[in-house]
Amino acid sequence: MNKTWMSVVIAALFEVGWVIGLKHASSLLEWGGTLVAIIISFSLMIAASRTLPVGTVYAVFVGLGTAGTVLAEIFLFDAPVQTGKMVLIGVLLLGVIGLKMLSKEKNKEVQL
Repeated sequence: MNKTWMSVVIAALFEVGWVIGLKHASSLLEWGGTLVAIIISFSLMIAASRTLPVGTVYAVFVGLGTAGTVLAEIFLFDAPVQTGKMVLIGVLLLGVIGLKMLSKEKNKEVQL
């Protein structure tokens, strides 16, 4: 995986953080962390879309963020585990992997 795709994965991790922050933040420090996570997440995604196909970047970003958010809710906040939900996350991740495999990169790397 090259640097540009790694920035999409990191952006998705920060997306998980800010989505959780939007739901659970209750102090000024938590809201500040949520805002920082939003800025980092979108900055990395926008930078990656300068080199990679924007539709694929967005699909991977949202797919990984969605899967990560559901899993974080289960592991961190004791959300119930539902078999159907886990199967659908697996299908979502297969689609994201498929999109990444089919995307064609431009020759230049994005400098982060």
